[in-house]
Amino acid sequence: MLDTKTIRSNTEVVLIGAGIMSATLGLILKELQPDIKIQIFERLDIAAAESSDAWNNAGTGHSAFCELNYTPEGPDGSIDPKKAISIAESFEVSRQFWSYLVEQNKLPSPENFIKSIPHMSFVWGEKNVAYLKKRFEVLQANPLFKDMVFSTDFSQLKEWMPLVMEGRDESEKVAATSMAIGTDVNFGELTRNIFGYLSNLDGVTIHYNHEVSKIKRRDDGKWRLKISDLVTGQKMKVYTKFLFIGAGGGSLPLLEKADVPEGEGYGGFPVSGQWLKCTNPEVIAKHKVKVYGKASVGAPPMSVPHIDSRMINGEKQLLFGPFAGFSTRFLKNGSYSDLPLSITTDNIFPMISAGIKNIPLTKYLIEQVRQSPEDRMNALREYVPGAESKDWVIERAGQRVQVIKRDKKEGGILEFGTEVITTADGSLSVLLGASPGASTAVSIMVDLIGRCFKDKLATSEWQDKLKIMIPSFGQQLNENPALSTKIRKHTAEVLKLNN
Repeated sequence: MLDTKTIRSNTEVVLIGAGIMSATLGLILKELQPDIKIQIFERLDIAAAESSDAWNNAGTGHSAFCELNYTPEGPDGSIDPKKAISIAESFEVSRQFWSYLVEQNKLPSPENFIKSIPHMSFVWGEKNVAYLKKRFEVLQANPLFKDMVFSTDFSQLKEWMPLVMEGRDESEKVAATSMAIGTDVNFGELTRNIFGYLSNLDGVTIHYNHEVSKIKRRDDGKWRLKISDLVTGQKMKVYTKFLFIGAGGGSLPLLEKADVPEGEGYGGFPVSGQWLKCTNPEVIAKHKVKVYGKASVGAPPMSVPHIDSRMINGEKQLLFGPFAGFSTRFLKNGSYSDLPLSITTDNIFPMISAGIKNIPLTKYLIEQVRQSPEDRMNALREYVPGAESKDWVIERAGQRVQVIKRDKKEGGILEFGTEVITTADGSLSVLLGASPGASTAVSIMVDLIGRCFKDKLATSEWQDKLKIMIPSFGQQLNENPALSTKIRKHTAEVLKLNN
């Protein structure tokens, strides 16, 4: 019989969502302050079942080595490398933190979650070849990209990516860049490993099958959460000094429940995804790299086409996509009412305004939804000319909610990156958005700690601890070639990478 008495508890930190963001934040906080009390609540029955799961993201250690959308071309033809450099810096921070955890035996063998795999960008056509060459020249001048190689030589490209070059006309104008130090990361496995470690620490409690229904700030500054156990129906009230919402697509509805001024005007636009998954072992064995191309006009960044060699659950996989679509769900395991229920008087104008200004995206999504199986195969054949339909099946990918926010000039704008919303007193922080997300989780969480635990982070104790976890803390690797080389060498050795 259900105990109708509501359970009440107090804690210092509550994390909502058992994905890579909460895992990273929880572990960094425990390293900085071992006696801190943390409770984690997840709606599903396991960690990393949504955005962090291997099938629900690209698995690319997003380091901007191959993602062309991070180096936009201006009207004058110039290439802006700032975002690519920033993302590359952030991924190096993640590598340092993971290396620290492996060295401290807080994570199992790194081969469990990260492997070396070259990252390549591939284009065809005179205009695209010219763009890729300019991009290469701009990026390679920076220490973080010094190992990048560019080629238009057909035989060289065939050696790099035989599956992609098989059956192509040698007179076709093609080009590629290669970064041998790229990686493939299983963020689902990494997340579950971190939660496995956290669950054994004093002061950490992880609650699966628990859903947060209400969030309210009390007069004393604490947050009160009303939570239901989805299995037993047991009710809980939890009081906390600090609340982090890292629930992927579920973050926006929870932000609305918190009802804070900083969250006003935010909306979300959900984009679903699918992969083409290869089932032929001979074809899978031919491709040993990650190859990214150029996105279609109007396509969101998560839909940049790529043909990917992956390791998932110990098996080599070959995926192409993702193909975008539209669903009103905010989560893969969400409800079709997620989008309509998220629309309020506060965000309806920014959402309408952003929608009007993003007609190409709407058109692109409609075209994607209407694609036939043969349309998808034709898209694949642009990258794998010899692809046969019998060797490929559709696999459902993850759900992403792109951020829409109020803008004084535009009314509302659609953002494709990650956005961290923090209250003025630092007691609540919410992460919205998608790519590059998981790959930059450590940098995002360190920045969040700087906002929400400002006084503690200013102490020499926390500063010293962070420098042990992240040796480059407080420095820019792209501005220090010697340090960059030293740290990359060390993290490669610890993480058992081929570079």
